[in-house]
Amino acid sequence: MTMSDPFCVPPLSMNPARSSRTAHSMPRDCARSRTRRSPPLVEQERAVGIKSISDGEFRREYFHLDFIEHLEGIKISKNTLTGEKAEATVPTISVAGKLKHVKPIQLADFEYLQARIDPSKNEIVKVAIPSPTMVHFRGGRSSIDLAAYPNLDEFFEDLGAAYRAEIKILADAGCKFLQLDDTNLAYLCDLKMREAAAGRGEDLNTLPRQYAELINSALRDRPAGMTVGQYNFPLKLIACPIYKGIHLCRGNFRSRHFAEGGYEPIAQVLFELLDVDVYFLEFDTERAGTFEPLRFLPKGEKVVVLGLVSSKVPQLEDKEFIKARIAEAAKFAPLEQLALSPQCGFSSTVHGNEITIADQWAKMKLVHEIAADVWGVV
Repeated sequence: MTMSDPFCVPPLSMNPARSSRTAHSMPRDCARSRTRRSPPLVEQERAVGIKSISDGEFRREYFHLDFIEHLEGIKISKNTLTGEKAEATVPTISVAGKLKHVKPIQLADFEYLQARIDPSKNEIVKVAIPSPTMVHFRGGRSSIDLAAYPNLDEFFEDLGAAYRAEIKILADAGCKFLQLDDTNLAYLCDLKMREAAAGRGEDLNTLPRQYAELINSALRDRPAGMTVGQYNFPLKLIACPIYKGIHLCRGNFRSRHFAEGGYEPIAQVLFELLDVDVYFLEFDTERAGTFEPLRFLPKGEKVVVLGLVSSKVPQLEDKEFIKARIAEAAKFAPLEQLALSPQCGFSSTVHGNEITIADQWAKMKLVHEIAADVWGVV
């Protein structure tokens, strides 16, 4: 899900679920209350040069469920398992009725953090929300109530409208930095995932396009002045404004991945149809394939953020190796349209990855240093 700091490894003192390994039993109000304990994280972000400030998403159990569950018509299954099976089993999403946005979802969290940043130092609050595709891919048609939505076109339209309502609320409150986190376009690069989707009745020739149109619908009425997807750390500064963006992920649960495969099957839709200006793409291992799909990146202002520094393993990458990888990517896309970041967040769920807090900050510092060496500014 989100790049670098939005999902940080929480201290055990802030995460009783992580220490007891019973995240499914942690009360929701416990997750929410942890937002109020985030000021030290803000100072740590400042110390390594981060300008896009987040609260580490300490309040969330899962990067996607804690947002999606607040839409009317959504049903989240309860995980009644215990032990290791409970940890590895993510509650499922189904649509039990008409989808509707009925209340602000991220507003209180945004306003809390907004009061703690320093705009005079070019700090802004970063809000990360799951891509709307997260409501559809795992279950497909069978997870959507037939009486509520006999026609899936209406389902996609209502889902896009619900997202537009939330984005407007955030924009009206002053939010200028929003990122969508998407696993499903990346999953459509995986052979087994594609076979499973086909088995559910999905048309693999049209599904990537449907998802691009859904995301475009969600972002359609984004007010002027809201940046969607700009990644202000640790990148080269981009002279032109970036208005919309998306991060693709192959899974990030306790340092595990769930899909593999290069971006070739979705590359043209991703770069030519999806109405975003910046793409946060994983390239940290061979699972992500080669840089060749970057040849579809249109020349101009679109930017690909290369996720070359792993958020899954504690070993610190070699600086010269990462620079060489950037040079390799630049054979397929102009260097001025490339940027650098960690591969994903360091804790996409309450469980965290198999990495320490010290490892996390060392990797963020490394990315900042490499970006300065390659592009001259960060």
